[in-house]
Amino acid sequence: MNIQIFGTKKCFDTKKAERYFKERKIKYQFIDLTEKAISKGELQSIRKSLTLNALINIKSKEYEKSNLKNIRGDEVKEEILLKNPKLFATPVVRNGKEATVGYEPEIWKQWE
Repeated sequence: MNIQIFGTKKCFDTKKAERYFKERKIKYQFIDLTEKAISKGELQSIRKSLTLNALINIKSKEYEKSNLKNIRGDEVKEEILLKNPKLFATPVVRNGKEATVGYEPEIWKQWE
């Protein structure tokens, strides 16, 4: 397993995801989205498992500011997401070609 957790240190679900993997002694890499954004290649890899809309946090303040709800094209949405990591729903947990968004222990059990 090659687990990556994309999130923020203040996100409760991100902390729960980290705890899930720590308790099972599964090594993971934490990427703080406030310090380092998801690269275009990483996003495209994640999008093979998830829709772009699933990755957008529609409850964030940034969502309203970005006017994403009025944008139709995925390419434009993707560019806005890449420029503003605060728009991501967190945590995004990736294991190779598979990915989840949010706290999803039932899916993570299948990865073990």
